[in-house]
Amino acid sequence: MVALPEQPWGVSLRRILESLGESVVQVRLAPRGLDVPVRDVAIWDAEDPVAGRPGELGLLIGARGRAAVAVVRSAGARGAVAVAVKLDTDGAGDAGQALLDGEARDAGVALLGVPLDVRWDQLESLVRGVIAPLAAESGDERSGDRGDLFSLAQTIAAVTSGAVSIEDSASRVLAYSSTGDDVDELRRLSILGRKGPEQYLAMLREWGVYERLRTRHDAVRIAARPELGISERLAIGIHAGGRQLGTIWVAAGSEPIPERAEHALVGAARVAAVQLARRQHAPDSGGRFRERLLVGLLEGRVAADAAAEQLGVDPDGSVVVLAFTGAEHGPSDRSQLELLRGELLDLIAMHSAAYRRDALVTQLDGRAYVVLPDVERSPAGEAAVLAFARDAVASARRHLGSELTHPVQAAVGSVAPTLAEAPRSRGECDRVLDVIGGDAGTTVAAIDEVRAEVLLAEIAAMLEARPAARDPRVSALRLHDARHGGQLVPTLLTYLDRLGDVRAAADELGVHPNTVRYRLRRIVQVSGLDLDDPPQRLFAHVQLALTAQ
Repeated sequence: MVALPEQPWGVSLRRILESLGESVVQVRLAPRGLDVPVRDVAIWDAEDPVAGRPGELGLLIGARGRAAVAVVRSAGARGAVAVAVKLDTDGAGDAGQALLDGEARDAGVALLGVPLDVRWDQLESLVRGVIAPLAAESGDERSGDRGDLFSLAQTIAAVTSGAVSIEDSASRVLAYSSTGDDVDELRRLSILGRKGPEQYLAMLREWGVYERLRTRHDAVRIAARPELGISERLAIGIHAGGRQLGTIWVAAGSEPIPERAEHALVGAARVAAVQLARRQHAPDSGGRFRERLLVGLLEGRVAADAAAEQLGVDPDGSVVVLAFTGAEHGPSDRSQLELLRGELLDLIAMHSAAYRRDALVTQLDGRAYVVLPDVERSPAGEAAVLAFARDAVASARRHLGSELTHPVQAAVGSVAPTLAEAPRSRGECDRVLDVIGGDAGTTVAAIDEVRAEVLLAEIAAMLEARPAARDPRVSALRLHDARHGGQLVPTLLTYLDRLGDVRAAADELGVHPNTVRYRLRRIVQVSGLDLDDPPQRLFAHVQLALTAQ
């Protein structure tokens, strides 16, 4: 077998197969396993004697069995990863097929079988859609956003409990969710690039479905047609301005499509519109440039004036930042963690787009951030943002809860008067998440709701990091209790918590007030603290409440 040159990037053959499903392509044999990296996909002609490039998946037209042996041999010699050929449903006893299997095994090339009714151009489009995101990260100029569409389709499927297909304006399938056992005939034909039953398509035209998808921005619910083997559907047009770029179709599975799916589909269509618009007008990663600008803005590295025009935001308008967490940590498998982060980001992006068309979404250090421009600085405006955050968290917990090691939570920063102050709002979000992270019951918190807890946590962190900043008299008191099994520290803390009320402290401690008075005298003797001095009382209270030693 020929050793493949090391690839600087690639998407595993396994991931491609899982994305497309067995109804489109099956593995016949894989001598190197399924984790080999695929860099590109190409259609090969059987007449070409030198097919294949390093890291390529080839779709071989015009040959199968014995006739494909020479091409497979060439592909292996040139470093190709896999070859897909049209296979009969049952190739048992076919000597030519056995010869091809042996050649693929010797060449170290995976051999994939493709059903006879799958169109090669459609398969190439779908495979390229899975590869596209990694191509973009590597700087490959052929990259687009269709790989992100596969991820989006999977997210929509989770939210709607249906099977999802995303098509362009020419009804070509660009991406779809993983196929299951309950795929109806119309969905199967769509994936394979073939038209559905003409009787059904005529009904859609007669019912005005296509017209509504073209002219409106809400979802259309389409009744099932059992006599045609077609399940209930939900569809929405993907629009940019007055132009329809494509359509999202959701086919009901074993359960009906829930009512909430219609709202989610509105957000999904807006996310898809951005991706399709980028693909048509800025395939050279212009969208990623905007994302880097947004990250730089939130980190304080990019000036607001420089980022505003590209982000489509008024630099002098108010903004508020929200942060969502739940996938900062997780499975030890890095790829699985990244997948969970991507799914969380897709869900947040979809809900954000449904809430506000101008919402900006990005990911930074495992957290998803949403920037909302022109937020009304009023109780009503802030309440609306909190309600959106709660809805998004509820959805994320519903669909990702079992996969995450920590429940999804959200934080809302204060409304910043200008875009330049977005980093401050983002910093407040991070501080809030750090405080509420230990309380799984808290779903959403705004900085104004937990500001005191945030400040106390920061003081505690400072005291933990800088022992020299602590009052040694309080430390001496702790040491005395540890050596003598005393109760001076809890007595002082309770006394200070009760604002110097001896009787209230005694009731809480379950002792006589005279016992509290005696312990307070001992506290002064042991530590040297002056409990009549307000600054000493204040700092002793803070240190006792926030430090363990």
